[in-house]
Amino acid sequence: MRYKVNLKKTEEGYSVWVPGLPGCWSQGKTEEEALENIKDAIQSYLETVEELSKGKESRYVEVTYA
Repeated sequence: MRYKVNLKKTEEGYSVWVPGLPGCWSQGKTEEEALENIKDAIQSYLETVEELSKGKESRYVEVTYA
């Protein structure tokens, strides 16, 4: 699965966040490190969402984007 991420160079390195996953962000000293770190953040975010959804009525919908 692919996610669009935004990067911002800072005095400490790079900040990176996922616009489609509110609150999902990370950082790294280099761009490469920040991009690797955001992968872990995305995985943790999705695991948390799954855990919070357990026992709740859910549906899946398919969306196509042009």
